[in-house]
Amino acid sequence: MALPSINPTTTKSWNNLQKHFNEISGLHMKDLFAEDKDRANKFTIKWEDFYVDFSKNRITEETFKHLLELADEVKLKDAIKSQFSGEIINETEGRAVLHTALRAPKDADFKVDGVNVMPEIYAVKEKIEAFTNKVVNGEQKGFTGKSFTDVVNIGIGGSDLGPAMVVDSLQFYKNHLTTHFVSNVDGDHVNEVIKKLNPETTLFVIVSKTFTTQETLSNANTIKEWFLKSASEEAIAKHFVAVSTNIKNVKSFGIDENNIFPMWDWVGGRFSLWSAVGLTISLAVGYSNYESLLKGANKMDEHFKNEDFKSNIPVVLALLTIWYNNFFKAESEAVIPYSQYLNQFATYLQQGIMESNGKSVDRNGHPIKYQTGTIIWGEPGTNSQHAFFQLIHQGTKLIPADFIGFVSSLHGNQDHQDKLMSNFLAQTEALLNGKTETEVIAEGATGNLTPFKVFQGNKPTNTIFINKLTPESLGELIAMYEHKIFVQGIIWNIFSYDQFGVELGKQLANKILQEFNNSTTNAHDSSTQNLLNYYKQFK
Repeated sequence: MALPSINPTTTKSWNNLQKHFNEISGLHMKDLFAEDKDRANKFTIKWEDFYVDFSKNRITEETFKHLLELADEVKLKDAIKSQFSGEIINETEGRAVLHTALRAPKDADFKVDGVNVMPEIYAVKEKIEAFTNKVVNGEQKGFTGKSFTDVVNIGIGGSDLGPAMVVDSLQFYKNHLTTHFVSNVDGDHVNEVIKKLNPETTLFVIVSKTFTTQETLSNANTIKEWFLKSASEEAIAKHFVAVSTNIKNVKSFGIDENNIFPMWDWVGGRFSLWSAVGLTISLAVGYSNYESLLKGANKMDEHFKNEDFKSNIPVVLALLTIWYNNFFKAESEAVIPYSQYLNQFATYLQQGIMESNGKSVDRNGHPIKYQTGTIIWGEPGTNSQHAFFQLIHQGTKLIPADFIGFVSSLHGNQDHQDKLMSNFLAQTEALLNGKTETEVIAEGATGNLTPFKVFQGNKPTNTIFINKLTPESLGELIAMYEHKIFVQGIIWNIFSYDQFGVELGKQLANKILQEFNNSTTNAHDSSTQNLLNYYKQFK
């Protein structure tokens, strides 16, 4: 077996953590800070341009010691080594998990089935670079000889969420090309995008590993029909490229074989933006910025692979999630970036985290009797402060939160940045301290109003401070969460890299679709049958 398979609840450290939790769960972080003036320094990690303060958590040095022991007991070190050495750790699908190879330097050695995959990775990267430069420079032209002005990425899941999030996050670095993303099979979505396009100057990137994904192919064919109202079949080769492994289907669509960018089965969809799936990113921000994104991710890979667990950012963040999820029974985590550029970041992490670790069967195939996976949600501050923060501050649920902030703004408006960062720092302080009844009364509250203004505080947060939002620091940040996912999966004893849970709905949808279009009748529950009949009467 490539990965250890240890039920975490049977370990000595888990038992110690449970006893310890029973002893300290009622402690207030305010008291912990008062007792230890050096607490913030003890629970802070400084690495590259990251400053990660995890001192505002409901932990003591003993908690941290037991969590680190848990990482050792489940053989996390061995698991990390297995991943980076190309072992088949996605055992249910018989695949290695090597998205880390996609951002490694050229002289690295990543083997799949005994063969170093770095030469083929770099061959694809060179193809991406050459194609990007031709399009951006105007050398590559459309069927009427005009340079491209727009790029449309057609994909879904990891073929959409990753590129869309990165392009949105790196808007500051974008070139003259306007980028669009079509994902939902909702026809209103694709038609709203088409309305904005000129067929003569639009390049389409179809991203589908199998080139059979229903949503992606439906959208691609709709766009193709629209395109052919203005152009000939031969023009498809100039305007459509594909990221896929299914060369036969891609060629049948009309795409030139030279415009097919390959993928590999050892790269999972939700980790695929580092592969040719990132072609749209490269087109949007230029290849050098895309290369910087990869470089940042590789730096985090090296940190994760080599750093001691006590100062290893992804490991520490994952252990804190275990602490809240499995001992405090907290079911969700908020991700709050204080940058509007990261507007899609929480949405991206939802797939990465919830699709990976939403599992109820362990690596031995046995049902799990402890909580796995966390619900991820969030949006940028300060908008979120005027939306759901009320629930975090005064609600009945414990919601640990990651606060992500950047020291420097990109456009250099210091007045705005100071106001943004004052909120960034104030919110974690408020969540820590709360407001006592004495403080509320001192502010002038009287009588029955007093309890409504009291804040309990003691709400845990991690503060991830980064010097500046650059392609490189974004790469580091994304890779940090990828490795956090991996660590959680190892501790929970689950396979993080399959997603069989998404298949059942697809299978049933195909059966129902047949019923829409012909007289086929399948067995359904009475609710589904009534709903199906209701829809069919309007067709």
